Amino acid sequence: MNTTSKTNEFSLLGHKPALFVLFFTEMWERFSYYGMRAIFVLFLTASFSDGGWEWTRERALGLLGIYTSSVYLTPIIGGWIADKFTGYQKAVALGALLMTFGHGALAFETEFMFYVGVGLLIAGNGLFKPNVTSVVSGLYDKYPDRKDGAFTIFYMGVNSGGFLGVLLCGFLASNLSYSWGFGLAGVFMLLGTLQFWFGRSIFGKIGSTPENKITILQGIIEILQGIINVLVSIFKFFGNLLNKKSSTKTINKESKIQRDRYIVVGILAFFVVFFWAAFEQASGSMNLFARDYTQRNLEGNSALIFKIVDTIITIVPLGIISWVLLKLFKQTFKSISLSNIILGISFLSIWGIAIWKLSVILPADNTEIEASWFLILNSLFIIGLAPLFSKWWESKYNPSAAVKFGLGMLLLGIGFGALAYGSSGIPQGAKTASVSLVWLVLAYLLHTMGELCLSPVGLSYVSKLVPAKKIGVMFGVWYLAIAAGNKIAAMVGGQIDTIVAKYSMSHFFLIFTIIPAAAGIILILINPLMKKLMHGIR
Repeated sequence: MNTTSKTNEFSLLGHKPALFVLFFTEMWERFSYYGMRAIFVLFLTASFSDGGWEWTRERALGLLGIYTSSVYLTPIIGGWIADKFTGYQKAVALGALLMTFGHGALAFETEFMFYVGVGLLIAGNGLFKPNVTSVVSGLYDKYPDRKDGAFTIFYMGVNSGGFLGVLLCGFLASNLSYSWGFGLAGVFMLLGTLQFWFGRSIFGKIGSTPENKITILQGIIEILQGIINVLVSIFKFFGNLLNKKSSTKTINKESKIQRDRYIVVGILAFFVVFFWAAFEQASGSMNLFARDYTQRNLEGNSALIFKIVDTIITIVPLGIISWVLLKLFKQTFKSISLSNIILGISFLSIWGIAIWKLSVILPADNTEIEASWFLILNSLFIIGLAPLFSKWWESKYNPSAAVKFGLGMLLLGIGFGALAYGSSGIPQGAKTASVSLVWLVLAYLLHTMGELCLSPVGLSYVSKLVPAKKIGVMFGVWYLAIAAGNKIAAMVGGQIDTIVAKYSMSHFFLIFTIIPAAAGIILILINPLMKKLMHGIR
């Protein structure tokens, strides 16, 4: 490939235009996911008079944990289905459609339909999540040095959707009803489905068909063989430990290198569990902390400052994303016009709801910040900081995988340390308090910086350390580790009342300070070993 053709290929902000089609596809999926998740626990624990179901915090967080962990378990199956039956593109579209139906079911606000909706969301995520990232990976298979930057830009799409979803679904839930919040998530999931389907031609043959298509019967046989192979591998592993005479000479050099790289993926996945177990307190205990323990009623100058800030953070990110949208239109409108039209309609709708939101809050003399509002801070900081981190990863100062992960864990722990300090004045066993919102804002800033060091580059490292034909399944394995973290997050977060009653709120947050910080230090210390096992992969 000559220099000119390569330059044309990376013609949109230094990346492929196809990357930004996936950027917006992922954005709408995350809009629906984070928008729904922001009001999930608040709805279940709110009083009947406030439109909720009055569940206990432990029960609500328990269901949240089942949902958030399951949506990362099913990608293992979804990745396999795409690899063997549908291809990545069809799996993404089918998953998005199932999630559309799931959000629609939630809007009915009956217990049966709520469980149906959660089930559809879990299944849809399983098909969507691993395969959209597999398409991103396929776009950059020939340019591994650009993958870190590409996945970080893609991660901006994730958090752009999260930002808009929390902002607008939370607003409708607070000002109309929770049904409107859940319903809005479904509408934009449908628009995202259509935008992807009518724009898929831009990906060419990437993920259009499975590499090794098989029949359903062959699939069943392969599943059984896979289970048997796993069991045989476990027995062999322990057999080799007992028989020290076993020789490694039969393992050729190439196989040994790949084995070492799998070990790196395993180590990183192990520490990812600890990261998400703490980070995912955001939609659970931190959401409850925002509602019940944070000063959200503002008057006078404080209310005025918040309105100015809220207006800026509503208009500016929307403006930036719209600018990217226009750039995409200029380069792809002729080739995928219907996809772009749907995308344009979606953004006009977003602007309409955003302007309505501002028209409601600006005239009032005082204001009460919605508890879910704080969740937009993570996405907002991602949008602002992701380009800086992307440039860092592409510079000569790009740290190794273990150092990136270690920094992410340390920043996460420090963020919870800020919350532990800020809540130190809350009496033991208190059910409400009025802690300054500054501590939540600071925690979300530090957590976001930690996330940027770990989450997007984690996907990139998996794609670089694993053979191409195993990427779909290995992304699923990666999400298995995230699932474990989400489940642990809900289990520990569900004990917030017990821990606060027996100790204090500060003690509760110290749990999430010490463990991630210790894990971060360990990762940095084992960096030389990790670099050796990666065999030149950076």
